[in-house]
Amino acid sequence: MTQHASLSVERWASFSLDQQVLMIANEMNRAGKLLGPQDEPRRRTAYERVLNLTDLTVRVHARATLRRELLRWRDLVAQLYVALQGDPARHAAALRCLLRFTPAASEQLRHLGI
Repeated sequence: MTQHASLSVERWASFSLDQQVLMIANEMNRAGKLLGPQDEPRRRTAYERVLNLTDLTVRVHARATLRRELLRWRDLVAQLYVALQGDPARHAAALRCLLRFTPAASEQLRHLGI
């Protein structure tokens, strides 16, 4: 069973958008440590978790503009997911973009050095 598979929409909705974005970013950070060829199965699993959490976030927010941008961002992660090789530059760009969704998440950029 995939991690977060039992996470309900109601439970996810109880977190603020800042918390949701930071939890998604945490999974992205995990995936970013798995960019070598030998890490492909674990990297894909990490990206699956990112996609699942992003889907939950889209489901719990009513603002059309936020949903649209989250879905556009999700497409970036989907491309990373299907890629045959890890791409550190594209991964870092996607993580930077995600962290810019909220002011609280943006503060993490300086700590990650990306």
